[in-house]
Amino acid sequence: MQLNWTPEERRFREDVREFVSANLPADIRDKVMRHQRLHRDDYIRWHCALDARGWGAPTWPGEFGGTGWNAIERLIFEVECFSAGAPRLLPFGLSMIGPVLMKYGSRAQQERFLPRIVRMQDWWCQGYSEPGSGSDLASLKTRAERDGDHYRVDGQKTWTTLAQYADWMFCLVRTNSEVKQQLGISLLLIDMKSPGVTVRPIKTLDGGCDVNEVWLENVQVPAENLVGEEGKGWTYAKYLLGHERTGIAGLGHCHRELRILKDLAARTQSSSGRPILEDPRRRDCLSRIEVDSVALEMLLRRVAAARGDAPPGPEASVLKIRGSEIQQDLAMLQMEIAGPDAWPYDPDWMEADAPFHGPGAEMTAASGAGYADMRKVSIYGGTTEVQKSIIARMMLGL
Repeated sequence: MQLNWTPEERRFREDVREFVSANLPADIRDKVMRHQRLHRDDYIRWHCALDARGWGAPTWPGEFGGTGWNAIERLIFEVECFSAGAPRLLPFGLSMIGPVLMKYGSRAQQERFLPRIVRMQDWWCQGYSEPGSGSDLASLKTRAERDGDHYRVDGQKTWTTLAQYADWMFCLVRTNSEVKQQLGISLLLIDMKSPGVTVRPIKTLDGGCDVNEVWLENVQVPAENLVGEEGKGWTYAKYLLGHERTGIAGLGHCHRELRILKDLAARTQSSSGRPILEDPRRRDCLSRIEVDSVALEMLLRRVAAARGDAPPGPEASVLKIRGSEIQQDLAMLQMEIAGPDAWPYDPDWMEADAPFHGPGAEMTAASGAGYADMRKVSIYGGTTEVQKSIIARMMLGL
């Protein structure tokens, strides 16, 4: 197949570059490039800038308010935005529950929720994992019992990313305990302001609190917030996870972090007083990881060209594994080059207006925290071991 960009694709890439250059707020770009924490308003400001251009839902079809871009255009958009220092568009609404509602949701649910996702008027979070039910998601225990025109929900979710900001949660619940585990699961949309919903932060290795545990105690959920049919939640969850895993490949993230890594290696001196980039061993490591990034891009482009707009298949697991590994390798190499400057994250120091402490310090200071934080990418969305099992079953017939 032809892997060179067509003239139309090159023009599209230039359009995206020009827009991002002109509209990405400088303070948000600086935070991203310096590995500083982003806050709720940062995500919303960037999303609203894209929405004003008509790009609020880059992966959606036009009939639901999206751009209608093809798979290659979506890939170009992601890479250019990430490379320029834009924050990610939050996947929970756009890449997870949005596609599920388009395929399985009622007309009322589509009309109620989808426009608000495009305009970033609702912040969503994912209620899947539980204590003891992570990779073995079918064993989840959060219960929902039908009571007239409502469900009563009781249970606990954990590792719920950015739940402290969320307006809504799409939540897997057990509605039937008398059948096979996968057949007794349903998908509910839960208003996070409902009485009985409690969000408690979990402090992670990088010192942040981006993940949470969510307690659900006698939460009343209208029956109209059931997605699709009762007992079909496992089908919807698998469909959603295919979209999530493709996004975790993080090609744009890899492009950006590779550029930062090269700059860091050129500016940081070794014990001999020469730039680390001139050290043959380090240069070999950089070359290897750049080759890996190029290979990931080629794989993504092949998948995009071959599948078009078809739902993600087992190749999503291949992309998830390789993307996770490359992101972790990049973070590890940045920390190794930073050496003793690879501090754990310290908001009082990192977010202060005081000048940084030397060449490249604005990039090195949080690299230790970044390394710790990147350990999670091979876990969420399904661990590497789970992805290999999916590949064995679906591609090799084992």
